[in-house]
Amino acid sequence: MAHLATDYAAETLTQASMPGLSDETRDRLGHALREAYVDTCESRPITDVQVELLLRLRQKERDRRRGV
Repeated sequence: MAHLATDYAAETLTQASMPGLSDETRDRLGHALREAYVDTCESRPITDVQVELLLRLRQKERDRRRGV
């Protein structure tokens, strides 16, 4: 059975150090993530919910400009 950090008292846990990543590694990871997600996100249409949110935001911007 797997144990979670919440299964232990806080004073018994040690802080794990995060490995440092070189600039080259960060650049490669960033590039790989963009390649994986950009096409996926750009090919999807905007949903009706997103359109509604954009329209409400636009209306609020107009109201603020008018001083309402």
